[in-house]
Amino acid sequence: DSTHHDTYDHLIALLDSASVDYRLIDHEPEGATEAVCALRGHPASEAAKCIVLRVKVDRRTTRHVLAVVPGDRRVDLDAVRALFDARYVGFSDAQTAERLARAVPGTVLPFSFDPELEVVADPEVVKQPRLYFNAARLDRSLCLSGADYERLARPRVEPVASPRLPDALPE
Repeated sequence: DSTHHDTYDHLIALLDSASVDYRLIDHEPEGATEAVCALRGHPASEAAKCIVLRVKVDRRTTRHVLAVVPGDRRVDLDAVRALFDARYVGFSDAQTAERLARAVPGTVLPFSFDPELEVVADPEVVKQPRLYFNAARLDRSLCLSGADYERLARPRVEPVASPRLPDALPE
């Protein structure tokens, strides 16, 4: 659908205008983190997993937050709730997520092109020398440095990833 192509074009235009060094990677259509990391040939820890959350600050106020965490971690909903001093934090429904992220699930960018969607990225994400994510398409991914990502996306950087499970620690 055309909005999603617009999101891809918007991203590439942003990267080109900022003269950022990035690489495009074409692959089989895939949106699941583990599977797409295997196709791209890198550990899941180098992927940006992007989740749209509904944050109910109080009875009348709901905010939408794009949480960006390493691909081998989950979003820590309690950490997000504490961050916004919210009463409730949960995953957005697919329709809302798609509207705000301007992308289908599995292709959500770690960038927001919607003023209603605030980006919060885990510190682990912005310190990656190479950060991979689907480029608003299931069949194409992008790789750029975490530092360039932070400079362009200007996320709020806060620890919002769940701890790694001990058995998943690299030796």
